Amino acid sequence: MIQAIGLTSNPRQELPPAVDDVSFEARTGRVTALLGAQGAGKTTALRLMLEIQQGRGVTYFRGRPLHRITHPSREVGVLLGEVPGHPGRTVRGQLRMLCAAAGVPVQRADDVLEVVGLVSLRDQRLGTLSRGMDRRLGLACALLADPHTLVLDGPADGLSAREGGWLHGILRAHATQGGTVLFSTADPKEAARTADRVVTLDAGRLVADQEAGDFARTRLRPRVAVRSPHAARLGTLLSKEARAAQRSIEVVKEDGNRLSVYGSTCADIGETAFRHGILVHQLADEIGDAGPAAEAAAPAPEPAVTAPAPEPAGAVTAGDAAGAPTGGDSPAGAEASAPAEAEPVPAPKNLVPLATTDPVATTGPVTATAPITAAQPVPAVPSPLPPPIYIRPARGPLRPLRYELRRAAGVGTGYLTMAAVLAVSAVLCVFLARSGHTPQAHLLAAWPQELPLPPAALGAGLLGALAFGEEFRHPALAADRGTVPRRLGLLSAKLIVAAATALLLCLLVLASDAALLHLVYGEEVARVPADWLSLGASWVALVAGCAWAGVLAGGVFRSTTAGLAAVLAVPILVVPLVQKALEGPSVRSAAGLPGRLRDLALVQWPFGVERYLAGGVRMVAQPVGSALMLSVTALLCAYLLTGMRGRAR
Repeated sequence: MIQAIGLTSNPRQELPPAVDDVSFEARTGRVTALLGAQGAGKTTALRLMLEIQQGRGVTYFRGRPLHRITHPSREVGVLLGEVPGHPGRTVRGQLRMLCAAAGVPVQRADDVLEVVGLVSLRDQRLGTLSRGMDRRLGLACALLADPHTLVLDGPADGLSAREGGWLHGILRAHATQGGTVLFSTADPKEAARTADRVVTLDAGRLVADQEAGDFARTRLRPRVAVRSPHAARLGTLLSKEARAAQRSIEVVKEDGNRLSVYGSTCADIGETAFRHGILVHQLADEIGDAGPAAEAAAPAPEPAVTAPAPEPAGAVTAGDAAGAPTGGDSPAGAEASAPAEAEPVPAPKNLVPLATTDPVATTGPVTATAPITAAQPVPAVPSPLPPPIYIRPARGPLRPLRYELRRAAGVGTGYLTMAAVLAVSAVLCVFLARSGHTPQAHLLAAWPQELPLPPAALGAGLLGALAFGEEFRHPALAADRGTVPRRLGLLSAKLIVAAATALLLCLLVLASDAALLHLVYGEEVARVPADWLSLGASWVALVAGCAWAGVLAGGVFRSTTAGLAAVLAVPILVVPLVQKALEGPSVRSAAGLPGRLRDLALVQWPFGVERYLAGGVRMVAQPVGSALMLSVTALLCAYLLTGMRGRAR
């Protein structure tokens, strides 16, 4: 069950708030439609309920606000706008990646594909899906964690009648199985046809909260649908006869040979067609659109003040002072209580919340209203302002390493980047070997002296920047349930995957360059240097450091371009500063540090660890290594500070 109380968006300069004091309920086992024209505040209300937009109010999902739920995606399935996903990812790959983020078994992806009918399109790219298939995928993402509640914003917008009927059938089945469904729509006929209860918004305010039958009777105009090959002539005759009889009707010409006649009946239209010999193919009563007549006929919404019970367990609705149930959830004969010290209020139309305790109820607090009479006291009046709504930071993936592996391997960008790096490195190493002036270590790494970084380091930095860039450009973590998080678990997974990718790229570049040099110039050019172990450690540290710099910069600046710029800034901007700082006679060399550490420990280093340590020290002693280490440290500190600041708010 959903209880939205006092939803109010923040003011927009001199304009009124998009949503102003909206309160309603969506009950378990029922489909509730949030109806309103474009700009009525439907999407804003949903975003306030999901705590992804600041404002005021409170929303309870089975008795708990969303920020108090441990795993929100397992309680509420959400679809706001388009499906957030990389256009190059497959349908099945998208769902499997979100399975790791939600912490559900990967087999769940295949299950929801069968439910929404996308099994045959599981290998289709997201960028090639039609509107109907995109809506099906969005529903699959919402159902992935098997949530109790579905909150959908315009799920049938742009769909054909057949697709819309299928989607509403899925929503009805979810409600029948004991779930709660809330969807928004701008079509009153869709709301009356598919929902059990219709909540109507207009200019950000609640104007009606009715059962679907009452809504269709009071807010929709009945009409007669007519199909005839002589529709234009029949419409003219109907208008002429209505003027002669001083009756008010409205004839609307639809597409093709169809008429919609408001204010008349099938019998009157049939008699007119018969008298004038006009052939009629269809004559049927229908529910039409909401019109000016509906506004006058609609009852004003009853003023109600609702508030949750303080304890979530055991609270249910109570009836009015006479003991009648208010919405089907309260037991018959429930009694209300109020403080005896309160001062009675003679206004009988005001409503106050009542609550009672039932040991059978387990769904948390459910509010109800009852009329105040002169003999009934009123409790203390609460604060006129609802509590503020703060933007809820989303949780990181529950299985971050598995999520990151599927994210990185699910699109072809990484594979294309690695292939480009291998091709550029191969061409460069052949030309460098031809000139004969490049050291052997730089030759195998395809690192000309004119370039600030080798191609492998630039490629690793780009892959690192893309690791966080995808969440911001294509929100893989379902941004409709919160902002993209700055979590240490997600960061650690990205750093591990980036380092592994950098190591693989290093090995591929060295192996391919050595094989190509041996093929073109012979064994002499492709020989392995004597200190290959320390040089290899330095090489891996350089490429992995660039990858980490890209990851951290992409997370701090929330941009792939900024991540790659941070990698390029290391040799172009940071290295000259480090060189200038290290100039002068006070500079000391770190040569011999591994030996001195070994003497200090009084033990023999196993497995030649001193060679690795020497390579690391040599790497740090170089200007590029020092600048890279300094940059990575600064970016890591900036990432941690921004993450702590976001949690403090």
